[in-house]
Amino acid sequence: MANEVLLDAGVVTRCRRRVHLDNDPTMRDAPQAPPDPAAEQRIADARAHRAEIAERLRAATGAPWAVVPAELPPSDRVGLTMTALEERVPFVWGGLLPVDTEGGRRGGVELLVRTAQGYVPVLVVRHRITDPGEGARTAPMTELDPDDARTDPARKLRSHPRDQLRLAHLRRLLEAAGHAERGRALGGVIGLDADVVVWHDLAAPTWPGGRSTLEEYDERFADRLAVARAAAERREALAEPSRILECRRCPWWPVCEADLTRIRDVSLVVRGEDAVELRKVGVGTVDKLAALDVADETPIQWTGTTFVDAVALARAWLADLTVVRRVADVTVPRADVEVDIDMESFGDSGAYLWGCLLSGADIGVAPGYRAFATWEALPTVDEARSFAEFWAWLSDVRARTAAAGLSFRAYCYNALAENRWLFASVERFAGMAGIPPKDELRSFVDSDEWVDLFRSVSDQFLCSHGKGLKVVAPVAGFRWRDPEAGGEASMRWYRDAVGMDGELPDPAQRERLLRYNEDDVLATHALREWMTGPAMRDVPFMGDL
Repeated sequence: MANEVLLDAGVVTRCRRRVHLDNDPTMRDAPQAPPDPAAEQRIADARAHRAEIAERLRAATGAPWAVVPAELPPSDRVGLTMTALEERVPFVWGGLLPVDTEGGRRGGVELLVRTAQGYVPVLVVRHRITDPGEGARTAPMTELDPDDARTDPARKLRSHPRDQLRLAHLRRLLEAAGHAERGRALGGVIGLDADVVVWHDLAAPTWPGGRSTLEEYDERFADRLAVARAAAERREALAEPSRILECRRCPWWPVCEADLTRIRDVSLVVRGEDAVELRKVGVGTVDKLAALDVADETPIQWTGTTFVDAVALARAWLADLTVVRRVADVTVPRADVEVDIDMESFGDSGAYLWGCLLSGADIGVAPGYRAFATWEALPTVDEARSFAEFWAWLSDVRARTAAAGLSFRAYCYNALAENRWLFASVERFAGMAGIPPKDELRSFVDSDEWVDLFRSVSDQFLCSHGKGLKVVAPVAGFRWRDPEAGGEASMRWYRDAVGMDGELPDPAQRERLLRYNEDDVLATHALREWMTGPAMRDVPFMGDL
């Protein structure tokens, strides 16, 4: 059938409008955003990770395996998969299941494991799937029988709804093919650390409202299938564009951005449920939102912002203002001695660089930028050395400042990232030379000496185009030296810097990363100076818009 719709597992966590556009035959020639090199690299890394896991599992299990080559045509892959399932092969790698025409599903899976009652799916993913804690159902990675799983006293599940929903999708495909395990609905995941299999009970009531993963999946998939079929059949669209976080990396954003800008849609300044609810009460454009009187009763119950802020954001957007003041007087905690800190990490593999900018009173330590880095490819134990050197330097600066009777503060932009790797470092490298105890780190992070400038910006400004450092610092007059400066680009530079893809390490890319990191700490310094300087008088106050 020309308009037959078959959807993969990704649709259940994908924007409904994207599902429409993916299946709308009139959009086949519409312009899309160019492929994201960083996303393509993550896909390649995941592929290499899966290949490595496959080799380890085959070497360890000793039981017969069926391997379905990915380069074969889909029909051949399905045929080989079904032959293996019908012959009850214990392990099937790279299988592609028959399409479920009635259900509108298609999909493949890294690994299918045979139990006494049928097959269970196992995903191999390149992210961490557990955190320190307890309660996850795990087994050693090479023990692939779900009956070997036990409640793990050292691990708790890390929230990855996408993994569980994909397992539900595969469960439904196995059911349609007649090879799903009977009596229960299990699915396994092997993560980045590749040390355990985490087993999920897809029928357990683990979702809000007591729903199971299968129930959550079924509801979402039915909705996306209806959206896709309406698009394929050129019926009235069941999903209209609305700006959400996913838009930043969506190939269809050029199409949606043009549509939203043309109609001046309210989601350009407020997102999520707030935009949906505003449209329901007739406030569907930025202009209508800007025209509301904040002295009147609020038109909706807000979830992501407040009535006053939303109206001010709309007015700022109309005036093409990147930032406006929420407060009459902007303040930032200052000190005699100040250090700006910025960390660079590579995915979940570790933090390879801690950059610091020292400024303020003379304490006998040379002011300016310094970097503490490891250029061994992550993950590496050398990360402990670079972190320990960073912490020793920071501790020395703090001690010298205290001895001189001066005040000290350290600054970062969005402490969630820095705090994550501060605590991850002391936990992973506990007991190694120079690694501080966790309570010492906690004392610093919880003190007034550790200042998150992102929070200062969020509390005191409305930002109509986002609150990222790359957006806000230019308003303060700062410019990065590298025209490609950004987190995604730095991932590519890092790969070359350490020779991750088999090439010789590139010293020029190391210098590029150091310059980028230096600019990041210079940016937070410039932002702080701007926020506490006379230029604040020139920034419009929201009450005056």
